[in-house]
Amino acid sequence: MTSNPVSIRIYVPKDACAIACGADEVVAAIAAAAARRQQAVEIIRTGSRGMLWLEPLVEVGTPEGRIGYGPVEEGDVEALFEAGFLTGAAHGLRIGKPEEHPFMAKQTRLTFARCGIVDPASYTDYRAHGGYKGLERALQLGPVEIIEEVKKSGLRGRGGAGFPTAIKWKTVADAKADRKYIVCNADEGDSGTFADRMIMEGDPFELIEGMTIAGIAVGATKGFVYTRSEYPHAIAAMEKAIQVARAHGMLGVNIAGSQHSFDMEVRMGAGAYVCGEETALLDSLEGKRGTVRAKPPLPAHKGLFQKPTVINNVLSLTAIPHILAGGGEFYANFGMGRSRGTMPIQIAGNVKFGGLFETAFGITLGELVNDIGGGTASGKPVKAAQVGGPLGAYVPTWQFDLPFDYEAFAAKDALIGHGGIVVFDEGADMAKMARFAMEFCSVESCGKCTPCRIGSTRGVELMDRIIAGQRVEANLATLTDLCQTMKLGSLCALGGFTPYPVLSALKHFPEEFGAPPRRLEAAE
Repeated sequence: MTSNPVSIRIYVPKDACAIACGADEVVAAIAAAAARRQQAVEIIRTGSRGMLWLEPLVEVGTPEGRIGYGPVEEGDVEALFEAGFLTGAAHGLRIGKPEEHPFMAKQTRLTFARCGIVDPASYTDYRAHGGYKGLERALQLGPVEIIEEVKKSGLRGRGGAGFPTAIKWKTVADAKADRKYIVCNADEGDSGTFADRMIMEGDPFELIEGMTIAGIAVGATKGFVYTRSEYPHAIAAMEKAIQVARAHGMLGVNIAGSQHSFDMEVRMGAGAYVCGEETALLDSLEGKRGTVRAKPPLPAHKGLFQKPTVINNVLSLTAIPHILAGGGEFYANFGMGRSRGTMPIQIAGNVKFGGLFETAFGITLGELVNDIGGGTASGKPVKAAQVGGPLGAYVPTWQFDLPFDYEAFAAKDALIGHGGIVVFDEGADMAKMARFAMEFCSVESCGKCTPCRIGSTRGVELMDRIIAGQRVEANLATLTDLCQTMKLGSLCALGGFTPYPVLSALKHFPEEFGAPPRRLEAAE
C-alpha cells in the first residue's frame, strides 16, 4: 500500500469521563489502524464538549470542519476506517459537526467556548482561540477598573452562595496587608456536578487567566487551586498548564511584561465534603483538619494564613476572562433579574442525554430535564429533580416551570448551588432519599457545631423509625422541628442546608412517609 503523506488531525478527549468510557483504548486502536494503512494522522487529546452520552466522541478535521463520531468503542475503529471516516464519510456513529448537534446548538457558550476544541496543554492553541484577551485588557484598565467591570457584569458566586463577586474583590482590595491570596475552590463534591473538573481538564489556561486577573485586581501575588484527590486528571492538566504559562511569562514576576507579579499552584485535599466550605478549605490548605471557622472575621479580611483572601470557585473565576474581554455590560446582557450571565448546568442522574449545558439564566427546569435532557434514561415518567447537590431540594414535576434563577429557586425553598441537576423517575423512594441526605450530613460533618453533628445523627434515627412505620405522626413532627433547628443553628451550610432535601421530600411526597397526601402546589 502506498503511504499517504497528508496528515489528518483526529481529536479525542482525554477528559476523565471519556477515559472511563475507553478513550485511551480508542486512541491506541486509531493509531494502529492508521499505521497499518500507512496513513499519517495527528491525534490531539482535547477536553470534552459535554455530550457525555456520546463519549468517547472522536472528531476528524476535514475541509468542511470537524466531523464527529460517537460513542466510539475500540471495536468500532476498523469499521470507521473502512467506511472512510477520515474524510468525514457516512457511518452509523456519525453525528456531523458537533457544534450543530441540537444539544450544542441550543447553548450559549462563554465559559466552555473552548472546551473540547483546544488542546488543554497548548498555550498557542489557547491564544489562537481568544485566550488572554481578558488579561490584556485587565492590564490596560488597572485594579480599580477591573473591579468596576466585574461589578457591571453582575457576576455572582457560581459555587452556590450567589454572593456578588465584585463586593468580595473590593473588600480584599481595600484591606491593608503585606500579602494577599487568591484561592480557587475546586473541591467539587456535589453529586451530579462535574463542570469544575471538565474545565480544569479541558481548558485550564482559562482558570489561570481568571485567577491572574483576580490577583491584579486585589493586589494578590499568590494563588492556590484547592481540589480533591479524586481528580487526578484535572490535577495533572492544571499543573501542566501552570508550567507552560510560567514558561511563557504569564505567571511569575512581571507577568506579560507588566509591573504585576502573580504565581499559583495546585493543592490537593483528601476529599472531605465540608472542605468545600470556604473556611474549612482554608484550614485544610494550612495543613490543619478541615473544620468550619466562626465568622467574623471574614476570609476577605483574615483568610489564608490570616491574610486577606479572595475565595471563588472555578466557574466564577473562569467567567472573569470573558467579562474583561467583552466588557461587563456584554456579560450582563445574558440572564434575568439579579442572575446575570451564563451558568454551566450539569444534567445527570436517570436522564437520557446527560452532560454539560451552558446557557443564560432564565431557562426553566422543565426545559432542562425534558427538552435538553430528553427525560429519563429508563423511559419512565420523571418524578423529581434534585438541584444543587446532595443538600438541594427535590423539585417535583409540577414545579418544573421554575426558571433557573437564584431568587426564583429561593422563593421555593430550593437551591441552584453549583448548577447540578440529578433526575429521578417514578420508581424513586423519596423517604429513602431524604434519609440519605441526613446520613450524608452525619458522615461528612466536621463536628464543629452541635446542630449538624448531633442533629444529622438523630435525623437518621428518626427517618429509620418513620420508614419502619413507628409512631409516624409524632416522629414526623420531631423531624420537622429538628430540621428547623439545623437550618437556623448550624455554623455552615452543610448542616444548614441538609433540611432542604428532607423538608422538600416531606412537603411534596408526604404519602411516602406514611402521611396523608397534600399536593397543594399542583394548583399553583
